[in-house]
Amino acid sequence: MLIDCRRNALGYRTAFALRASRIARAIRLVERRSGGGLRAALRAALCTVVLGAALQANAADMTAISAPCQGCHGEQGHSVIANIPSLAGQPEFFIMNQLFLMREGVRRVEPMKALVAGLSDDDLQALAKYFSSVPPKPSDEVIDPELAKRGAALANRARCASCHLPSLAGQEQMPRLAGQRIDYLRHALTDLRDSQRPGADSNMIAAIGAASDADIDALAHYAASVFAATH
Repeated sequence: MLIDCRRNALGYRTAFALRASRIARAIRLVERRSGGGLRAALRAALCTVVLGAALQANAADMTAISAPCQGCHGEQGHSVIANIPSLAGQPEFFIMNQLFLMREGVRRVEPMKALVAGLSDDDLQALAKYFSSVPPKPSDEVIDPELAKRGAALANRARCASCHLPSLAGQEQMPRLAGQRIDYLRHALTDLRDSQRPGADSNMIAAIGAASDADIDALAHYAASVFAATH
């Protein structure tokens, strides 16, 4: 079978991509039918099996390789699951850096631990390059205009644009905020404020350190509104 696959690489990649995408769809289907009750650890375990096979099969086929990631992070990295970030359109270096920190155990995200454990630096780079190349799009969450207005004032005082850019598209190790899931931004900013994210940028921790829960909620809605206003 392996010999046949090598003789017909295109056919193998196509078959693998179909299998991987079907598994990713199956994971999402179970998630919906369980009312969100599918444990993150189970999703991670299923994704790990498929991702490991993909990397061994063909490191050049990013459609196939990234398919397991889509079981949690959504199709092409556009998340539809609460508190799971979208990866599409994130700066390449940011994705690479976060995957590296997770693999090395500096940033601990339990569902990701097994998934990234066996990946090489080249694997991380390939995944980062792929997801950074996918055009971002906003989530389907409802933006509160009053919260967004208050968040804009908070962001201006905190000088968010100096690192994340006026468009909040991010750059280098600074993540894209525009269009990210509101619930995930709320979760991530709270972790930063409460010093629960090892390896995070110290400037970011200082900028968010005095924020209240209400401030964080407003900032999350503002980031979503920036994307809606510029696309």
